Amino acid sequence: GASLRAALVLGPLARVAADVRISNLSVFLNDYDVTVTVVLFGAVPDQLNESIHTGLAEHVRFYVELWQYTRLGVDRRLQARMVERQLTYNVLTKEYKITPLKGEQHEPILTKDLREAQRLISELRVGQLAPVAALDKQELYYVRVRSDVSLGGVNSWFARMTGDAEETPWVQSSLLTPVRNQ
Repeated sequence: GASLRAALVLGPLARVAADVRISNLSVFLNDYDVTVTVVLFGAVPDQLNESIHTGLAEHVRFYVELWQYTRLGVDRRLQARMVERQLTYNVLTKEYKITPLKGEQHEPILTKDLREAQRLISELRVGQLAPVAALDKQELYYVRVRSDVSLGGVNSWFARMTGDAEETPWVQSSLLTPVRNQ
């Protein structure tokens, strides 16, 4: 009895958790600003794929934070940005539509290819996270990123338990210094 209940409760969670993860976190400090790029693997998990094709929207949110490292104290969050995108499927035109909802300014993108839609919703580039001139050259910094994927934009405990949502743990970059290397 108990093992069957555990399998019913944890089954969907274990299936999604294995699929959705952050990869390829890169942080660039150029002359002007801090730019972050990241890829979310499994942005359209198999169990959500079926729901998308029945007309439900999938939401992908990225949380990007710039932190100042403190050796003997508490690290300080300097900047936080949230980017939210929505993926919908039009059954009549057989097109996927990726729409920016928060944190980005561009027109929705249409494609008929599921792989292209997955790539477009899962690759993120956040420019101008902070001006490099505002960073102290004597200090160390890092970037943290996490993401969540959900049907209809609902990322609750219940939605994660039933397999309609999943979130990644925070992924942290290595320590960075704004000193330019020539």
